[in-house]
Amino acid sequence: MTEMQKSMAVFSGSVNPELADKIADALGAHLGNVRLEKFANGEIYARYLESVRGADVFIIQSVAGSHVNDALMELLIMADAAKRASARTITAVITHYGYARQDRKAAAREPITAKLVANLITTAGITRVMTIDLHQGQIQGFFDMPVDHLTALPILADYFKSKNLDPAKLCVVSPDVGRAKAAKKLSDMLEADLAIMHKGRPGHNKAEITALIGDVSGKVCILNDDMIDTGGSVVAAVETLKNKGAEKIFVCATHPVFSGPGLERMANLDVEEVVVCDTIPVPAEYQTGKIKVVSVAPLFARAISNVYNNGSVSDLFDPDFAL
Repeated sequence: MTEMQKSMAVFSGSVNPELADKIADALGAHLGNVRLEKFANGEIYARYLESVRGADVFIIQSVAGSHVNDALMELLIMADAAKRASARTITAVITHYGYARQDRKAAAREPITAKLVANLITTAGITRVMTIDLHQGQIQGFFDMPVDHLTALPILADYFKSKNLDPAKLCVVSPDVGRAKAAKKLSDMLEADLAIMHKGRPGHNKAEITALIGDVSGKVCILNDDMIDTGGSVVAAVETLKNKGAEKIFVCATHPVFSGPGLERMANLDVEEVVVCDTIPVPAEYQTGKIKVVSVAPLFARAISNVYNNGSVSDLFDPDFAL
């Protein structure tokens, strides 16, 4: 008996079709045809307009945007449709994992919503998750399936290397203690100094910087975080750096959530640039000023190709520990 020929099928949800197009182009593939609609009452409908029987299906979706819950439901419904259409495997390529900030009980009677989302993804029939720069890496443990956790740090490092900044004056700044490990990796890639802030939250979606460890006086600072939401933390951090004598300030993050006043705050922030990835769409009219967007499409395309061809993806997780 001959081995059954494998086939790849790549589909996009409705949140970030531009990134899905770039990933498909980098793969040398085309996006599959899927019908996504809403009923009059807002219920989501999905139907694949081509066969996925026996195929390795990759669904590209960002659980983000002004309708984040719709984005999640759309992913689950697309997965269920693929499962019922006899797909061989279903990989959710989640370019931004929504609800990742609710990864533990920080106070009594709180939910752990990141785990709930993982349960929903499993129940929908998804067999593998591929994502990038989770708010906490431990979220991988919420799944009893393979999770490919990629990082955009090398992409951001390459961007700043291309600007030919003086390494002797560079300092990567972590906006809080939780981001310190990732900031240390970025500082190593850039051969830069490291500074760490301590952030307090006096209220919901409010932030204040209570301490800064490290010398930033006269330095070119790169403030790095996994996401920028309303931008309150970034504004407070930039103000602190200026007060401590930073010469220039760059801001970079993987996920441009930019909810509420976040987009306007970043567009008008008193820094050199705000560098983000295209894991979540940024309106084109905002990409001509201080906000710069670098693409993670080649990274995801390489990961998808390696998974499909049973290759290694370890160097995409952390280049320092590649096997």
